[in-house]
Order: sequence, then structure tokens, then C-alpha cells
Amino acid sequence: MATRIEPVPQALPERRPELDALRMLVVFGLIFFHSALVFATEGDFYVRNSETTEAITFLLGFAVVWAMPALFLVSGLGSWYSLRRRGTARFVKERLLRLGVPLVLATLVLNPLPQWLRLRSADPGYDDSYLAFLPHFYDVHIDLSEFPFFVQGEYFETGHLWFVVLLLTFSLMLAPLYRLLPADRVRPVADRLAQAAVRFRWAILLPAIPLALICALAGMEENYAAWHRWAYLVFFAAGCALAADDRIRTAMRRAAVPAGWVGGGLFALAGPGFGLVDEPFTEMTALAMVVRVLFGAAGWCLVVAILGHLDRRQVARAAEPGAAPVSSGRSRVHAYLAAAVLPVYVLHQPIVVAVAYFVVGWSAPIPVEYAVIVTISLALTLAAYELLVRRTRATRFLFGMRTA
Repeated sequence: MATRIEPVPQALPERRPELDALRMLVVFGLIFFHSALVFATEGDFYVRNSETTEAITFLLGFAVVWAMPALFLVSGLGSWYSLRRRGTARFVKERLLRLGVPLVLATLVLNPLPQWLRLRSADPGYDDSYLAFLPHFYDVHIDLSEFPFFVQGEYFETGHLWFVVLLLTFSLMLAPLYRLLPADRVRPVADRLAQAAVRFRWAILLPAIPLALICALAGMEENYAAWHRWAYLVFFAAGCALAADDRIRTAMRRAAVPAGWVGGGLFALAGPGFGLVDEPFTEMTALAMVVRVLFGAAGWCLVVAILGHLDRRQVARAAEPGAAPVSSGRSRVHAYLAAAVLPVYVLHQPIVVAVAYFVVGWSAPIPVEYAVIVTISLALTLAAYELLVRRTRATRFLFGMRTA
């Protein structure tokens, strides 16, 4: 009779501050990213400046190809550690509380604001008050074909919280697999894959194939940072594999340099194609599909390169004579910002949109307006986190923070 993977007491995994730093870079970088969308020629951001530039599209493209995929990979790694430590029941409860509660709160309380400002920005004659708009936002229906975004409406949206929706969905998919899959069948397969990843340097790049196929055949979705929603599952699963077997981590370190060159080259080849195709995200012509293949493969290679380089630096630092333990290297600022990641993610976009709504009417050059939006949005987001979120147990709970 096949045995099942059961939770057993585990030592806490080694703290990896470089991954905390990557999470902070991506999430705080979203303030800069979404502020730039105000000035992008392409796209449909909530508030658009009258003067735009195509340079924004090209500059942001390089962030799109790796940033959210890396965040999903790091989230998969953390989810595996959490599941192994807590067991399935406690893990599911923790995910529902730490992700589900802020998701519901922010969707109902924060997300109507950007949509209302979109209507006011696009139509100077739109004069509905915010309170008058709210019933339209909450007018929803269920569409199972859009799973996991099955709550739909003309004005309703999960907005930037799509990341939380997908992360919660992937976590709830992981829990039963962890509990039900027979260990005597899974472990030998995982062991062979880990051995291959270490033995053959290029093997760590093989997940680029399913990602390229998803991008080519299923298309890319603008609402989810240019990736198809199910492509992120590959990155999340890769994070679980990275946590489950340290040999994958070794393989990433070894492949960091070639992966960077390959990923950069593939992205450079894909870039011009996006300008040559009318609908590069969805068009099923040969050129559009090739462009998406290059984009998907580039994304995986660049994530491997970034994580591999960060890990090489961390390992080299730890090997230095007299090096302090990893946990002692976390400064108070580092710890403060690491704890703020989820609340900042939840809070930032409504704030950016609100600030941009008032700034885009200025007669000022794009760099000046952009700097103002970023500066004020960053200050307000951190102030909201400090004054409205982290100071009480109730608000910490509502925004997915630990209350103890």
C-alpha cells in the first residue's frame, strides 16, 4: 500500500535574505511601474497623461518579463516551506486568512476607487459621486470560464489583486497534492529530476519549454502583467521544487551566467516582434506565436539568472571567514520592509491612481510629473501602512500580517 506524504516536525529552513530582498524589490518597484503606465502610449491604465511616450513601453517590457514570474517562484518556495512545517490543514487555514481576508477587504473597499477615477478621467462629463458609483461596481455575476476570476461585472474587478487571487488558488491546489500523492512514487521521480538538473547544466532551463508553449498557444493576458495566468503556475511549481530539493538551488547557481545571456538574447529577439504584430498577445499568426515563444523562454531564463546570481552572492558571503549567521544580517529596516510587502502590494495601486488623477492635469514635462507621482505615492503608501495597518492587531489581521 502506497504511503502518503505526512507532515513531520521540520527544522525551520535557512533564512534567505536575498529572496526577501527580491520580493521587496518587485513589490515596491510596482509603485514605480504603475506610475510609469500613466505615461505609456500602449495599454489602458486607469489614468492617462495627455502627453505619452513609447519609451515607457520598451523600458517596462524588460521588467514585465521577469518580475512577477520571480515573485511567483519565491512565493512557491515559501508556500512549500510553510506547508511542510504546518501540514495541510493548518497551511490551508493560514493561506485563507493571510491571503483571502485582505483579498476580500481590498476588493470591496479599495478597488472601486481606481475604477471610479477611470470613468472621471476618461469622460469630463461623468458626474456620478463615488457613493453613486459603488452599486455599479458591486453588480456582479459568476462566470466559471474565467476561473479563478469567476466573479465578473461591467465595472467590478480584482485589479492589481490578481496576484493574490492566483497565489491563493495555487496554494489551495498544492495542499491536497502534497497530502494525497504517494511518497514512494513521487520521491524517486523528484530525485532523478534533481540529479539531472545538477549533472546537466542546461537541464535547469527546460521549464522554458512549457512556458513558451503556454505563451504561444494560450496567448498572453495584458491584465496579468503580460503573462497567461496559468504560466505563473509553472513558476510557482518551480519554487516548490526549489524548496523541496537543495540540488535545484545548486543547479540555478551553476546556470546563472549562461541563463542570463540566453534570456537576454531571447528577449532582444522578441522585442521588435511585438512592434510588428497588430495583436501580439493573442494573434495566432506564425510571427506572433514565435514572438510569444521567445518571450516565454526568455522569462524563465532571466528568472534563473537573477535567482542564481543572488544565491551565488549569498553563498560567497556566507563562506567568508568570520561571516555572521544569515539571520543576523537582517537590519531593522530590512525586517520592517519585508513585513510590509503584502500590505504595500494591496495598498499601492489605488494610491498611485488617486495621485496620478490630480497630477496629469499639470503643464509639466513627463519626468517631473512622474517624479511627483512616484514620490507622493511611495510616501502615502508607507504612511498608510505605518499609521493604518501595522499598529493594531485588527488591521494587521485584515491586511494579512502576523498578529503575534
